[in-house]
Amino acid sequence: MTSASPNSISTWSSKKADVPWDTGRGVQRHKTAMVRSDLSRPFKVALLDGLLAADQSVMDYGCGRGGDVVRLRAGGFDCTGWDPAHAPDGVRRAADVVNLGYVVNVIENPAERREALQRAWALARGLLVVSARLQDEAPTTSSVTLADGHLNRLGAFQKFYEQDELRAWIDHTLSAQSVAAAPGVFYVFRNVADRLTFLASRHRRATATPRLRLSDALARENHDLLQALAGFLAARGRLPGEDELPEYGHIIGALGSLPRAFRLLRNVSDPAIWSLVRRAREEDLLIFLAMARFHGRRSFSELSLALQRDVKAFFGSFARAVAEADAQLFAVGQPAARQEAIEQAEFGKTLPKAFYVHAGSLVDLPLTLRLYEACAQAYLGAVEGANIIKFGRDEPKLSYLAYPDFEGDPHPALATSTSVHLQTFRGRTLDYRASRNPPILHRKDAFIPFTHPLRRRFERLTRQEERLGLLDETSSIGTRDGWNARLQAGGYVLRGHQVRRVLSSADRLAAH
Repeated sequence: MTSASPNSISTWSSKKADVPWDTGRGVQRHKTAMVRSDLSRPFKVALLDGLLAADQSVMDYGCGRGGDVVRLRAGGFDCTGWDPAHAPDGVRRAADVVNLGYVVNVIENPAERREALQRAWALARGLLVVSARLQDEAPTTSSVTLADGHLNRLGAFQKFYEQDELRAWIDHTLSAQSVAAAPGVFYVFRNVADRLTFLASRHRRATATPRLRLSDALARENHDLLQALAGFLAARGRLPGEDELPEYGHIIGALGSLPRAFRLLRNVSDPAIWSLVRRAREEDLLIFLAMARFHGRRSFSELSLALQRDVKAFFGSFARAVAEADAQLFAVGQPAARQEAIEQAEFGKTLPKAFYVHAGSLVDLPLTLRLYEACAQAYLGAVEGANIIKFGRDEPKLSYLAYPDFEGDPHPALATSTSVHLQTFRGRTLDYRASRNPPILHRKDAFIPFTHPLRRRFERLTRQEERLGLLDETSSIGTRDGWNARLQAGGYVLRGHQVRRVLSSADRLAAH
């Protein structure tokens, strides 16, 4: 991403400028624009979060060489881009979604940096996505210091932010409240209700609609209506309002009332499921309300109508819901409460200083641990590729660990670790991808629930390795080299999720 004319705080408002962009201090901003082979990370994150839809207009403010614009247009999006160096004739227009991707970190003038953010925000009708490079990406070798950043060997400026520093700067500059989407990526919503709806969706677990038994003649006759009602109940945990379900009027006409329809639904499904669904939705809502303390808790009237109905259905009043959410959040800060939650967990790998679970099974943990993770997510956002979550036991610290091919590799290697301390809110990312001897995982079955389809396969491998004594010396097998040495010393190799004995020449001769 680039800026434009030299020595001017109006760089990002000018339409054209001459290249190269040497600001008189050796800064050549145009050289920061990257050639990408895929969508940039901010757009990927917004797509995954469901915040980019085909019917929305998109503006890439500071589009660099325009790779994102080309790819989004190819995907059917109404997307335009502008960049003072590479696309100065691009149209800067108001759009539903505006992206300011890795722009503010290349502007060495703080006033001009603020102006770029404000101008992008002025164009955002619904959502502004802001991203910048974080301190973990700062060069470890010596570099030229300039203003509050560095000049690289190409003469391009980079400011590296702390996560909380970037959030605070966005919020102060725009007088708005941003949401951490990912490390170094933030959302700023134009509408408060949209922000609250997004935050609520973050912690809502997916629930499959239960299958219905069609032994009852009335149920068979009204199967489609009951299925629609079951789908809504699975999603919200309560009965719908008249305006929330298209089939509402037909259900009343065919079955008399919603309570009667629900009684019939319970009769043709497992009644216990609906109690579990209701409790799940209550917990989801409690997490949202607890996390609202981090994002600035709003009044009941600012919640969407659907969330207002959830609060009334589950807690009776907003005051009662908030009080319970605060009590649950307070428990997260108590070591004894965290330890009790770990003991209550039906799965997970417990070590003296940490408790580990697979990220895909987070929703099956006790509420205290889900809130523990939600606190970290409120600070960091979603960490790309993370599939193991490490909960600190002796200190309030949480780490997101990325183990590529967790399911296919019997002992996957750690690629990255992103951690945050929940008292200091200092984040740190460690990258092991270039390491010749990275940490690896053992006993994968412990990380996942008993209902996981791969649990038995992982258990068989663990039992086999235990039986062969391969897991006895835990101090030496935690890295790839240590583990391979242990296998070699025992004369074993891994074939998928099975240990095989390697026959020596003498063994092969004896076998014949």
